[in-house]
Amino acid sequence: MAQRIRAASVEDFLRSQGYECSEFEGGDWDPGVRVAQAGRRVVHVFWDGPGEASHLDTITGELRAGGYHVVGTQQDHGGRRRLEVTRP
Repeated sequence: MAQRIRAASVEDFLRSQGYECSEFEGGDWDPGVRVAQAGRRVVHVFWDGPGEASHLDTITGELRAGGYHVVGTQQDHGGRRRLEVTRP
């Protein structure tokens, strides 16, 4: 079973890799990475802005190199792509 994981830990890791976090300003998200807690053992990572697929691919490799387990998923009904991140 996966270990507990905190969104703040994943966000800190991504910031240490040079990523900026997106912020909601003026009715839209600024480009950058967004991390959300999805449960005690799952964190979702989104890319806000252009190049979503390529950025998520790059982030997947960096998270895996950092010891995280990463699976690309998509929200229901053709929604946003996201990464489902856990700790093995």
